Amino acid sequence: MNIKRFKTVFASLAGLAAVGVLTPLAQASAEQQIQLYHRLPETKAMAVKDLVERFNAQAKGVKVVLSEAGWREGSPHMLILEGDDEESFVAGKPRYKPLHALMKDAKVPLQTLRPPAMMTRTPVDAKGQLLALPVGLSTPVLFLNRDALRKAGVNPDTAPVATWFELQETLGRLADAGHSCPYTVAEPGRVMVENLSAWHNEPVAAARGKTVAPSFNGMFQVKHVAMMASWARARYLHVFDHRSEAEQRFAAGDCAVIAAPSESWVDFRRSGKVDVAVSRLPYHEDFPGAPQNTVADGPALWAAAGKKPDEYKAVARFIAFWLQPENQVAWQRETGYLPLNRAGILASRSELLGDDLDNVRVAVEQLTNKPATADSGAQPVVERERVRRILDEELAGVWADSKAAKEALDNAVARASVGN
Repeated sequence: MNIKRFKTVFASLAGLAAVGVLTPLAQASAEQQIQLYHRLPETKAMAVKDLVERFNAQAKGVKVVLSEAGWREGSPHMLILEGDDEESFVAGKPRYKPLHALMKDAKVPLQTLRPPAMMTRTPVDAKGQLLALPVGLSTPVLFLNRDALRKAGVNPDTAPVATWFELQETLGRLADAGHSCPYTVAEPGRVMVENLSAWHNEPVAAARGKTVAPSFNGMFQVKHVAMMASWARARYLHVFDHRSEAEQRFAAGDCAVIAAPSESWVDFRRSGKVDVAVSRLPYHEDFPGAPQNTVADGPALWAAAGKKPDEYKAVARFIAFWLQPENQVAWQRETGYLPLNRAGILASRSELLGDDLDNVRVAVEQLTNKPATADSGAQPVVERERVRRILDEELAGVWADSKAAKEALDNAVARASVGN
C-alpha cells in the first residue's frame, strides 16, 4: 500500500471513530530519554522501531530509546514482555507501575477497549483494569495455501473447512493430489487443547478446594487429540518440533494448511511464496453450542516501578501516541496483532484496506463469536508457559505413536498440577 493510499484510508477511518484529545503535559526544558526494552522477533521489532521513530519525530522534550534487551539487563522505563520473561517479571514483589494508575496520575486518557474475558489475564487486575498494554494479542486461526487447494481441485474461496470432518475431506484431496504435508500446526497444545476447548465451551481447569487446577483431559480433549493422532498416522498431519519450523514449512509451500497464531499472516504474506487465505478454526458439529469463542494472548507493554512522575508522564505520552487511530492501523498492518481500541476494530472491517487486515477480521470474529463463559474465558492456570511446554512434550508421544491420546493428556494434567 503506498503512502498516498494509506493517508486516504486513514482519513476515511478517522471519521468513523471518536478520537480523544490528549491532555497537555508539562515538558522539561532538556530532552528526557525514556528507555524501552524488548525481545521481539525481527518483523515485530521493525514495527516498534518505526513507531518509536514517528513518536520521536513529533515529541517535544521526550525521546524514546529502543533496546533489544531483557528486563534484568538494566533499568528501563518500559518493557515489552511475554512468556517466561513476563511471568518472572510479574512474580514476587511488584516491579511494575499499573498502567491504569499511571495514565490516571498523568491525566492522560487510556483509549482502549475494556479487557474482554477471552483475553489473557496476565496484564489485568482483579477489577478488570489494565496493568499493562496488551500490544501483541493474537489467537490461532487457519491459514490455507490457495495454489495448493487449486491443484487439488478445491476452490480456495469456498473450501470446505468449517468443521473438522470437512477439513479432513479437504486434506484427503490434497494428499491424493500428491501433497506430502497437507496439514500442520504451530503450538499444538495452545491450539488443540487451550483454544479448541474454549471454541467448544469445554473446561480446561477445575476448582479443587481453594485452588484451580488443570483438567484438560476430558472427553472433548481426548476425542480431538485422538482424531489428530489418526491424521498423523494417515500422513495428513505433520507436527514439527518448533512453531517456527511449522510456519516456515507453510510459508515455503511445503505444507498446505496450518493452524497458527493470527499474527503469522504478516510473515506468510511477506515471504511472497504462497497465496494465503485465512479462515476460522474448524469445530466439531457434535458438541452443542460450538463454535463458542477462542482466547487471545501475546506480548504486553509494562511500565517499570520506581520512576519519577515526569518520567511516567512521558511514558503516558508514548502510550497515548501508540493508541492513536493512525498508529493502531499501522501497527496491525505491520505486525498482524489485534486491535486495542475501536479505531483498530473499524479498520479491520473497512473495505478501504483491501485484504491487509483479513487476519484481524477473522480473529476478531472468532474471539467474539459468542460472549465468553466461565469455561471459554482465558484460564491463567493453562496459559503458563510451563503448562504449554508440558502439553507439547506429552503430545509429542501421540505424534510418535507411542502414547494414546488419553494417556498423554492424563500425564500432562498430572505434571501440570504439581506446584499449583
